[in-house]
Amino acid sequence: MSRKTRNQLHGVLVIDKPTGTTSAAVVGEIRQRLGAEAAGHTGTLDPLATGVLPVCLGAATKLAQWLTTDDKTYDAVIELGVDTDTFDRDGQVVGGDPVAAGAVDRTTVEAALVALTGTYDQVPPIYSAIQLGGRRLHELARAGEAVDLAARAVRIDRIELTEFAPPRIAITVACSKGTYVRSLVRDLGVRLGCGARIMELRRTASGRFTLAEALPLAFLDRDNARAHLIRPTEALGLPAVVVAPADERDVLDGRRLDPARFAPPDLAPGERFQLVTEARAVLALAQLHPDRIELVRVLTYGAVIGPVAGKIGPRTGTPR
Repeated sequence: MSRKTRNQLHGVLVIDKPTGTTSAAVVGEIRQRLGAEAAGHTGTLDPLATGVLPVCLGAATKLAQWLTTDDKTYDAVIELGVDTDTFDRDGQVVGGDPVAAGAVDRTTVEAALVALTGTYDQVPPIYSAIQLGGRRLHELARAGEAVDLAARAVRIDRIELTEFAPPRIAITVACSKGTYVRSLVRDLGVRLGCGARIMELRRTASGRFTLAEALPLAFLDRDNARAHLIRPTEALGLPAVVVAPADERDVLDGRRLDPARFAPPDLAPGERFQLVTEARAVLALAQLHPDRIELVRVLTYGAVIGPVAGKIGPRTGTPR
């Protein structure tokens, strides 16, 4: 193993993304500043948006797909009475009714927000990172190509009206992965009959990751990254079982494991857990089946990932 590989960081780094830059550009800057060989974010934020952007580093990139299914929370500042092609302040004005916006009262807005709560079919913005036929939607839009977008089911758990000063209002939204707050705001404008666009958008939580543990990109260096790094086991938040040194190779080679020896005693079939070394380094993400253990993902860098955060669970010793 080279010295550069030994010095790689392995874990999740929560970045407080600044406005005006893409999520991909943030990852690129992290790679450059930290000399990271592997890095990737767990969910795109619009260039306009700020806030929580979890970035997987090193071996943790193998776990990224299990960190992208979590719910999100956003704070948004909205201007009523204006529609744009991007549904936000950066787009071209294509409509809206400022007079109607001035006549909207708080009760009407709150009723419209309630109507948008729950599961509904949402049409994503044409200016977005969704891929269609191998190309990003925003690329198709800028090329002037017509696209027929299908609605997608999203879930809005909570919308709170936090400020009401027309034409500006502010909301807090708790929603499922895949929800576009820009589209939600567009739909709000349609319901109010006046149009609406986002002026500011800030993601305050993505799953278990919050602003409280986020590192502003401007302060990113190797020391700050180490101080803010979240170990993969903590990021996943799954039960863990310690594997004896003599059994580690069986895990890394993907051999069949006995559930009686290697699975947490109270785990139900279908649930996932982690296999770790005695030094609390991650070996693999596993799933329990009635008669076997499936190794969902083996982390070949397990020996350098570092300690498991929190409790190991009922079985704290080496499986026998």
